Amino acid sequence: MDIAFSTPLKGNLVLCRDLRDAELTRRPDLYKFLWVRQGALSLEVDHVPMRLEAGEIVSLTPLHHVGSLRADGDCLSLLFDSNFYCIFGHDGEVSCNGLLFNGSSEPLRLALSAQRQEVLGRIVDELCAEYEVNDGLREEMLRMQLKRFIIVCTRAAREHFGADGPQEQLFDIVRRFYVLVDEHFRTRRRVQDYAELLHRSPKTLSNLFAACGRPSPLSVIHDRVNAEARRLLLYTDKSAKEVAYLLGYEDTAAFSRFFAKMNGESITGFRRRTQRE
Repeated sequence: MDIAFSTPLKGNLVLCRDLRDAELTRRPDLYKFLWVRQGALSLEVDHVPMRLEAGEIVSLTPLHHVGSLRADGDCLSLLFDSNFYCIFGHDGEVSCNGLLFNGSSEPLRLALSAQRQEVLGRIVDELCAEYEVNDGLREEMLRMQLKRFIIVCTRAAREHFGADGPQEQLFDIVRRFYVLVDEHFRTRRRVQDYAELLHRSPKTLSNLFAACGRPSPLSVIHDRVNAEARRLLLYTDKSAKEVAYLLGYEDTAAFSRFFAKMNGESITGFRRRTQRE
């Protein structure tokens, strides 16, 4: 482990080049960047296989469970929790909430340009250098370097979605939609509900999502509900009825139909299959 920094208020920042380190999979409360600098990285996120190639980076929330890590080359993880840097409280600084970090079933993976990889490499070097300075300013300097890392990735994500330049303000509505879905998906499952919160019409939202190459707003809502359902079924022993209730379904049969439609298998079949894996 290259950096393992804890603040007096129990904030944590971890930088590690050995992805076999238990911190990556043991701590469920950490936001995670996994960056493949050279070679490749195979892993599972919520039991779904993923393979990252050289130059790719993925950002994961504390909701995403990481497993079956197999690194072949130079791979790096940068981990932090909300006590060290709160992406909600500092959204105006880095604008990553709902973009880099949201609870959907498909985490954002980015192919970084050579220039951005070079910039991130310098930030990592400066993080390591600041970690060696043992004075009262170290915590804030480390936080500043983390913020720079997040901003570079946010810019890469905006470019990935064609949302830089004049499209930035429009894409911010899409980003806020993801944030609101993460907050309200248990009780609000209509696009109209979120359109009202954003003071836009459902049609305007659909057009914005299409312009940014994103799935439809309704698909985003359904994906978030389904992602939570899968996590509850994977990582708890709650019954289908209990999961349905937690997700706002009064009718367990309706929830079972929704799950089967989204996943192509029944709840019972899903649990049996994933328990065997």
